[in-house]
Amino acid sequence: MNMITFMIALSLALSIALTALNFWLAQMTPDSEKLSPYECGFDPLGSARLPFSIRFFLVAILFLLFDLEIALLLPLPWATQLQDPTTTLTWTSILILLLTLGLVYEWVQGGLEWAE
Repeated sequence: MNMITFMIALSLALSIALTALNFWLAQMTPDSEKLSPYECGFDPLGSARLPFSIRFFLVAILFLLFDLEIALLLPLPWATQLQDPTTTLTWTSILILLLTLGLVYEWVQGGLEWAE
């Protein structure tokens, strides 16, 4: 048996053993205290299952999009030192222009307004 097969078999066996141990030792008796929503020691004021506004998700998606933009533009100073930096700068300009147009579109459509 080669080393890779042994390591895969060992990790699989260890994973199965730990999962089985978790199911065996876990306490499966939830009570009303554990099932109630936590609000700093006070009695719950309302239902904890109210839906969030879609605007929270929109802001999260915009954050991830622009965070990804920063990750893509981070190696740009090193890319300008290549033999032909005009291609890199062209693609960078296209990316920034596309994201700016998307942000302007969201702004014009009113997707960034909190108050209606």
